[in-house]
Amino acid sequence: MREYEIVMIFEPSLEEEKRKQLMERLQGIIVADGKVLEVNEWGMRKLAYLINDIPEGYYVYTKAEATPAAMKEYDRVAKILDGIMRHMIVKIED
Repeated sequence: MREYEIVMIFEPSLEEEKRKQLMERLQGIIVADGKVLEVNEWGMRKLAYLINDIPEGYYVYTKAEATPAAMKEYDRVAKILDGIMRHMIVKIED
């Protein structure tokens, strides 16, 4: 298993309940083949540039340990879920 850092940007209009449901769904993918080490909600922040004419987003940082296959599935699901503006997954090198 490898360690990964994930940053998600959720739409600012998304309700807290819906955002938590999305986060639980995505974390479930990681937990199936690994574990979530840390979750840090950074909150609302201004974006460097507009995304779909939206000037800000809700940021969530996650550190996880998982298999490459689990992270590939995480990436696939994150791309198709409504409410997620952007996400980035970075593998931590040893």
